[in-house]
Amino acid sequence: MFKNIKHIFFDLDHTLWDFDLNSKLAYQQIFQEHDVKLDLDAFIKVYEPLNLDFWRKFRENLITKEELRYQRLKTAFDACNYPLEDKHIDLFADLYIQYLPNNNHLFPGCIDLLNSLKGKFEMHLITNGFNGVQQNKIDKAGLNDYFNIVLTAEAAGYKKPAPQIFHQAIEMAGASIENSLMIGDSYAADILGAQQVGIKTIWFHTTNQPIPKNEIVVHDLLSIQPLLGL
Repeated sequence: MFKNIKHIFFDLDHTLWDFDLNSKLAYQQIFQEHDVKLDLDAFIKVYEPLNLDFWRKFRENLITKEELRYQRLKTAFDACNYPLEDKHIDLFADLYIQYLPNNNHLFPGCIDLLNSLKGKFEMHLITNGFNGVQQNKIDKAGLNDYFNIVLTAEAAGYKKPAPQIFHQAIEMAGASIENSLMIGDSYAADILGAQQVGIKTIWFHTTNQPIPKNEIVVHDLLSIQPLLGL
């Protein structure tokens, strides 16, 4: 289906790196260490959609990095009727960032996919995450050797779907629009962002979000292989 592709740009969180599972394990450690008397699953059910919404606000420059880290926790604990003092919110926010890269579950098929692509394509990462956190994830998950460039929104000065971050990544990789492909889970950030600058896309669809007509979609990572002639 895809011809003349030489460079594949991946998103990291929710695409290769199982963010929701690793995030839950980080909160599990925090709850245990600080004796939080709240059911973890109940908290996660409230937290996950709130976190996604705060990331949307951050992506749209409506809140700062610090507000993202504080508000997602404050709002989630309040919604669970488990109010915490600000000092505890700040502590948990710091511990979460510290603990998050310690759990490195990848989506099924991730390593098999990357091994099958290695040597046939140049691979890169474009992520809206923060420099240190994302590099820790990549290091500890054993992903370093697969990617030539890793461009974070923090380093680029722009967040997906801004066209500037895609153009920066293309230039850094020595790629062209015509020979590049973007693979990611976020329709707004990864797919529409890449498409607006002319980059071909594969949407890794893991939610109930409606699929627009003519979008190229996979529901598991290994389904990408036949699309690339593997």
